[in-house]
Amino acid sequence: MANAISHSRMANAIRALAMDAVEKAKSGHPGLPMGAADVATVLFTKFLKFDASAPHWPDRDRFVLSAGHGSMLLYALLYLTGYEAMTIDEIKRFRQLGSLTPGHPENFETPGVETTTGPLGQGLATAVGMALAERHLAAEFGGLVDHHTYVLASDGDLMEGISQEAIALAGHLKLNRLIVLFDDNGISIDGPLRLADSVDQVARFKAAGWASEPIDGHDPDAIAAAIARAQASDRPTMIACKTTIAFGAPTKAGTAKAHGSPLGADEIAGARKALGWDAPPFEVPADILAAWRAAGSRGAAARTDWEARLAAADSASRDEFVRRTKGVLPRAALDKAVAQRKADLAASPKEIATRTASEQTLDVLVPAVPELVGGSADLTGSNNTRAKDMAVLDAASYGGRFIHYGIREHAMAAAMNGMALHGGIIPYSGTFLVFSDYMRPALRLAALMGLRAIHVLTHDSIGLGEDGPTHQPVEHLAALRAIPNLTVFRPCDTVETLECWELALRAEGRPSVLALTRQNLPQLRLGNDTANRSASGAYELLAADGKAQVSLFASGSEVAIAVEAHKLLAARGVKARVVSVPSLDLLLELDLPARAAIIGDAPVKVAVEAAVRQGWDAVIGADGAFVGMTGFGASAPYKDLYRHFGITAEAVAEAALAKLN
Repeated sequence: MANAISHSRMANAIRALAMDAVEKAKSGHPGLPMGAADVATVLFTKFLKFDASAPHWPDRDRFVLSAGHGSMLLYALLYLTGYEAMTIDEIKRFRQLGSLTPGHPENFETPGVETTTGPLGQGLATAVGMALAERHLAAEFGGLVDHHTYVLASDGDLMEGISQEAIALAGHLKLNRLIVLFDDNGISIDGPLRLADSVDQVARFKAAGWASEPIDGHDPDAIAAAIARAQASDRPTMIACKTTIAFGAPTKAGTAKAHGSPLGADEIAGARKALGWDAPPFEVPADILAAWRAAGSRGAAARTDWEARLAAADSASRDEFVRRTKGVLPRAALDKAVAQRKADLAASPKEIATRTASEQTLDVLVPAVPELVGGSADLTGSNNTRAKDMAVLDAASYGGRFIHYGIREHAMAAAMNGMALHGGIIPYSGTFLVFSDYMRPALRLAALMGLRAIHVLTHDSIGLGEDGPTHQPVEHLAALRAIPNLTVFRPCDTVETLECWELALRAEGRPSVLALTRQNLPQLRLGNDTANRSASGAYELLAADGKAQVSLFASGSEVAIAVEAHKLLAARGVKARVVSVPSLDLLLELDLPARAAIIGDAPVKVAVEAAVRQGWDAVIGADGAFVGMTGFGASAPYKDLYRHFGITAEAVAEAALAKLN
């Protein structure tokens, strides 16, 4: 059927739906869907391996609309190819509350959307992670994993700085299953692209180790030939598709006026005439819709063949593949590893930095959880994220489990999102906490999408010492805690570090941050406590000798300071308790009675953290005392810095006494 209908009529169905939906919503971006319709039509009807009846088939090709503002392109494709949830009524509800057609694609709302996009560059970098996951899993599971990742990217995607990090990483790793279709329409919101940019993108990608070529983005034969060449390439490919934004619009085509505003009734009427499209709004002629639906079911045979291969695989390999792609943890192995580690720590306490505690934890978790794939942004020896015997994942060996991301924190975080979205992998990586600023857009999207990605962020305070205030985070804990659905952990010792790692692994629907120290800390949790006390976010570490007059709250390295302050107060006859707060986020998520039971009813509440106060008033109240940072740090040995900034046991005790008096 698809062969009996002309390419132009099928592409025009996308254009018409995009015009109509944006016009009805009085909001949106019609230009990209109309301009890129030819590219999308060729890709979806001739190359993309998918089955609209099985949106979550593990070996499907992935399509990422990095230019998320052009979302009606994707929604039109989902409707036309027959994704059950994407009805014409959903198209009519474009950008309306509760619809499956939000302004930018959201993978948690709409079946068939592989990743949430909108912040430009994120989709491209996320796709690098998807392509990386495909290569890694193919190395382990062979023919069960054999697909491509396609990206439709805009000028804006390629101008964002993250794009350079992403394309350099993909080129270095020779991710030849990654194909980027660049919608080269030469228009941005402000006007012609030449106002702000004159980069030769084809040459840029070639310099990064990609195959790259320009084509006419409205010539279906040229598009098909270029994609075929890309599929046969030994490196990732970028195809610069020269297009006209709002193709077919009589006065707004090729102009910025079509980028982010409805075309208007007169312009739409003119476009319909120019395109030869006489169907009423939101109606697709039956023969064209049938051709598109045939394209949507074209991959059914490939899916059933894959299902047969899966069924024929040896049971151990099949079961392991299914377990990983479903995101189910190897619970028995994980429980055993955690229990053994706790027993070892009870028998032999460790006074070590929590970054070192994390490394030793990974030494037992990585063998137990084979889907863990780690990495670091050129700080492996500082972040301690490479476990013993962990092989490197590179272009020569995709089966390794440790990735050298280079100094590319932003792309690293986005690629981790892509790996998590792909399935079969739990990604983790490391850098310094202060550099979470570089990662924030990707962290925010991970939280929005509910992805299990784990970020080991070390050198978590002025405790890093001599590198000084450029590297000493003071506002970063508060900034990260402000992101909904992101769990920030700051463990106080090696036992809490283990517990926080366990919680991060079990948090299937949210990303995690482990903020870890450079400096050594005493092990405060002694004995073999099999319960995960960090799971409630906070717990009483030291009880008061009688009814508490003071509650001392602390996280991370400052818990040891609170313990010392407890001794000083006891010497003054003050009954105090110490509450360790490894995750302020988890504490504040408890229901009010559970939270109140942990916070307690002591009349004086003091919090101590080598960071800004923001967030702690939810625990200590506006009238509570806080010992921490009010400005930036300084360059000096860390013990000198703690004294200089008044973050000491004596200061904590004095703050409590001042409130008591």
